[in-house]
Amino acid sequence: MDMTADLARRPTSRATPGRFSLQPVRALQAMRRLIADKEDTQQVFEIMRALSGKTIPRGYRRLLSTPKGGYIAYQREEFADRLSDHAWLASFGPGTVGAAYRDFIAPRGLSAEGLADESRKVPDNDVDAAHPYAWFGRRVRDIHDVWHVLTGYGTDGFGEVCVVAFSYGQTDNLGFGFISFAGAREYMKMRSGHPFGRAAWQAYRNGRKAAWLPGEDYNALFAEDLEAARKRLKIDAPDLYLAIPSQERDRLGRPAMAL
Repeated sequence: MDMTADLARRPTSRATPGRFSLQPVRALQAMRRLIADKEDTQQVFEIMRALSGKTIPRGYRRLLSTPKGGYIAYQREEFADRLSDHAWLASFGPGTVGAAYRDFIAPRGLSAEGLADESRKVPDNDVDAAHPYAWFGRRVRDIHDVWHVLTGYGTDGFGEVCVVAFSYGQTDNLGFGFISFAGAREYMKMRSGHPFGRAAWQAYRNGRKAAWLPGEDYNALFAEDLEAARKRLKIDAPDLYLAIPSQERDRLGRPAMAL
């Protein structure tokens, strides 16, 4: 991709006052709309916009603090474009992270571009801006389904809750924290006897313990053996999640919390 041409097509950052301030009232209003309509994915991004705070600039600075991260930032690849390259995805052999991702998204009809389109529905979301912070925000957004593959959490309703809890552990982003807490609470209300609360907490703890995934070179990671990559990245198995019967994990449907 011609990076110069791509940047020219992107809007410049508006740098609106308070861009990184917390907006709890906005988040609560979006959560109410999300609970009322669990298919309204836009509200997820409303919550993330309201509660991300300074985690995006902090994450970008952390990326720059290592040689590998600095190189990734210098390249500034749009990972959604890479994930949309079917020939690239087809190049990975069995057992690799890339093959697992390919096999994960195909039957579910998922795509990185579809997720990006949902994020653009938030009126004041400058995620497409030609700015390093906006680029880092896009990167965190675009690797969401890769984290499903790495962590072992499915796209059933509770799997989405858990991968968001894992994301909170990775990023300290209160948007992830609020969404995962609300989702786990809905499952715990069923009082089914299954360890929904402990499984969500384990997902968060697994995120805290694992290597910092936003700083990984995903082009190289996709060629790694999946189990070897999980071991290298210190991603523990989601045993409490897997102990819950699959029909119970999806009892509330693919929820509002789903990204």
